[in-house]
Amino acid sequence: MAKRDYYEVLGVSKTASQDDIKKAFRKLALKYHPDRNKGNEEAMNKFKEANEAYSVLSDEQKRQQYDQLGPDAFEQAQAGGGAGGFGGFGGAGGFGGFGGGGMDDIFDMFFGGQGRRGGARESGP
Repeated sequence: MAKRDYYEVLGVSKTASQDDIKKAFRKLALKYHPDRNKGNEEAMNKFKEANEAYSVLSDEQKRQQYDQLGPDAFEQAQAGGGAGGFGGFGGAGGFGGFGGGGMDDIFDMFFGGQGRRGGARESGP
């Protein structure tokens, strides 16, 4: 499912300054904060959406990539990355977009999953 445009979520224009973005986020965060809206699922979802939008638009590098690639590219990161994802952008993407498994997945990718299974990974407390 496609995400809403982050500028639309925060109610700012694409030319908004960092200060305008911060002010818009703070206003929404106060309005939809879970502590102010106990048990309100819709408010919680709007708070999460605003937080996600702010985390991208408040970072100049992420904002530039968002402006070039659009919200769907960042949705991949939220869903877990993948070889073409953007793993480190606030989602569950893991290490640089290689999925959610971190270093073991990288070894598996390069070495075909041989020799790294077992040992410390499977041992428990």
